[in-house]
Amino acid sequence: MVTEEEIERVSKLMKIDVDDHKEYVDKVHAMIDYFDILDSAGVESEEISMPEIPISQLREDKHVPFDQKLIEKLNNYKGSYVRAPKMS
Repeated sequence: MVTEEEIERVSKLMKIDVDDHKEYVDKVHAMIDYFDILDSAGVESEEISMPEIPISQLREDKHVPFDQKLIEKLNNYKGSYVRAPKMS
């Protein structure tokens, strides 16, 4: 399935510092196993119905300018990057 080398490669691509790549192999395998469970749920026969709405009933799109720098409003940012919480 997923190897330690693949996790190391992805963490480098995403610029995430990961000390122990082995630690995440089991977590990734658990996520993949969960996706397999979701895939086997058998929802192909479920019908999703959505009401048809004419275009005339939709709201008008409006551009509302934002004069401030949004990145400065975020709690955890450094330069032009947003710092995400550490994975546990």
